[in-house]
Amino acid sequence: MTSHVSRRTLLKGASVSAISIMLSPAVARVGLMRDARIERLIAAMSLEEKAGQLSIFSDPARIDGPPVNPGLVAQSMDTVKREIAAGRMTGLYNGIGVAAGRELQRVAVEQGPHKIPLIFAGDVIHGMKTTFPVPLGEAASFDPELARRTARAAAVEASAKGIHWIFAPMVDVARDQRWGRVVEGAGEDSWLGAQFAAARVRGFQGDDLTAEDCVLACPKHFAGYGAVLGGMDYNTADIPETTLRETHLPPFKAAFDAGALSTMASFNDVAGVPSTGNRYLLTDILRGEWGYKGLVVSDYTSDEEMILHGFAADGADAAAKAINAGCDISMQSGLYNTHLPALVRSGKVTLATVDTAVRRVLRVKQALGLFDNPYRSLDLAREQRDVRLPQAIVLAREAAGKSIVLLKNKGDLLPLATSAKIALIGPCVSDRGDMPGPWASFPDFASCVTPEEGFRAALAPGATLRVARGADYEAPLAGGIEEAVAAAKASDVVVLVIGESARMSGEAQARVEVTIPEPQRVLAEAVAATGKPVIVLLRHGRALALSGAVRAAPAILATWFLGSETGHAMADIVFGAVAPQGRLPVSFPQASGQEPFFYDHRTTGRPQLGADPTWKARYRDVTNAALYPFGHGLGYATARYSSTAVSATTLAGDGAIIVSATITNTGKRRLHEVAQLYIHDKVASLTQPVRALKGIRHLDLDPGQSARVAFRLTRADLAFVHRDYRRFAEPGAFDVWVAPSSIAGVPASIVVV
Repeated sequence: MTSHVSRRTLLKGASVSAISIMLSPAVARVGLMRDARIERLIAAMSLEEKAGQLSIFSDPARIDGPPVNPGLVAQSMDTVKREIAAGRMTGLYNGIGVAAGRELQRVAVEQGPHKIPLIFAGDVIHGMKTTFPVPLGEAASFDPELARRTARAAAVEASAKGIHWIFAPMVDVARDQRWGRVVEGAGEDSWLGAQFAAARVRGFQGDDLTAEDCVLACPKHFAGYGAVLGGMDYNTADIPETTLRETHLPPFKAAFDAGALSTMASFNDVAGVPSTGNRYLLTDILRGEWGYKGLVVSDYTSDEEMILHGFAADGADAAAKAINAGCDISMQSGLYNTHLPALVRSGKVTLATVDTAVRRVLRVKQALGLFDNPYRSLDLAREQRDVRLPQAIVLAREAAGKSIVLLKNKGDLLPLATSAKIALIGPCVSDRGDMPGPWASFPDFASCVTPEEGFRAALAPGATLRVARGADYEAPLAGGIEEAVAAAKASDVVVLVIGESARMSGEAQARVEVTIPEPQRVLAEAVAATGKPVIVLLRHGRALALSGAVRAAPAILATWFLGSETGHAMADIVFGAVAPQGRLPVSFPQASGQEPFFYDHRTTGRPQLGADPTWKARYRDVTNAALYPFGHGLGYATARYSSTAVSATTLAGDGAIIVSATITNTGKRRLHEVAQLYIHDKVASLTQPVRALKGIRHLDLDPGQSARVAFRLTRADLAFVHRDYRRFAEPGAFDVWVAPSSIAGVPASIVVV
């Protein structure tokens, strides 16, 4: 039986720069003309006041729970108000609370030297009080529309808490799983990253940026942060410019084309020039080539850190290099307040450069509607009404379920019956504090659903659930192994929830070994030795190298950090209430030593092909294959793909070829399949990736049902960045696949003429 495909298609258009969106009037106005009100303000401001508009600081007075920046000494509200009244800051970040926010804004617009409103910002990475899956986990849904919806819900909550501007989405393409910040982005693929970047910007900013429930997005970190050497946070990034433009810049361009009006400079240097002082990045490419009209903010003290980079001599030199490069706002260091006036007077920074930066900042405030309504998103009623909304909680559960990837299901062990006798084992199974995951700045821990709670809610009457921690995240637990083994022996099946804690992923959490911590590996071996079937639920913020009993388990699921509804979502998948949808946005290596590892690598002159690997590009102790490849994900039924078909074998001019395949559900349960379109340029003037993702198609199939999926492929989809940085397709032969992952499928061949 054949049916129509039931869900959306995503296919790359002419180029990332061709992605279009209907901009809101507020966004469209930015940069198109000089606003008389803004020009009057600039003309009236002193140098010191202009420096204040280019300086933002952590909010030390409105702390909700543990401070996001605990190293800062809390200041009194009166001290903060004096700084605002003196015009020494453009805004505050990572503080929430509407009543106090209104008071701070009142000081700005009533006592400030020019009555310029403050902007309130925050690190809202994957939700506010309602936390959604971490961005990497959500990317595993392969569903950018889902990301738009969760970003929209996060914007509603963030704005209800008094935030105008969020430091998200993180759109860095992560090429090394040792890097802790892999968790914040959409994975290793540039095309997928661009889709999620644009979707999240649209979700955060909504249809009208002046609306009370919309927030300004800030794609970060510009640029190349995902290529830091050795996966070490804050490290240098040596990137060929063709790779920078082919891999690392497209998600940013997609985000800006979707309407983002701010971006954050990255900590790293690129080719020896720190991004915060990199005029080529921040001015020549961003403003010159792309026509970007928004503002650039430094990362946390990244302007000052140029001194330790050895790129700036002192604070004054760092401030001059940052603003001359195109960094408009200094975050936290205070260098602009301290040095800009004297730098202008000495001629090291021109007044026009400062005025241009101030103009950008004020235009963004205007685009947010702050001049006309300085108290927007500072509504006491909304603060109570629009947080933890029922629809947001339902969405959190949906997103969490769609983010889980079924990696392995030997013998169809899953789904489990709700009547089963289960041992639920692992350090996080009852740990509510670990549920929000890393980079959850303002979580509501009390509302988080643990795995234990989720399983108990799903089990049928008469079922048994024995719960044991077994080990701590990174240390043995006294009596833990014995307790876990006893629980396993008394049960029919073990559900082992192990992996990283929330503290092990995120900023400053680079790892040499991307493995399960040893105490948990010991726990897994002990439980497996009981002979009971083991289902492994991985909690993690990166791809992991699995070994021993974990790798050998008959069923394995990648569950990432799922947020508020963790327990319910896990139970939904394990017991089959929800069909697995997730696909890996990162490649799981066989061993940590394979990193950096990504599917779309270029081939060498000695690829590891054939039976004899001697004298080939390889490691002597492991193959070059992934343990689980990019795009991989199973369902509770099996999908059969036909060979890839093409509507024509040659592509000329501005024509198109339809690439298609028929997919059949050969199993006994409903199947959610994610078909993927890949290409390979067989001969080119620059060596090309072995495969590159170009499209996604979602479909739902009943048992025995078939559907034909089709993608429209144009010359622009086959283009790549050349030595002169132009992007175009070369004539020649290409392989194309419609496949369930980056290593599967039967290709067809086409020729571009």
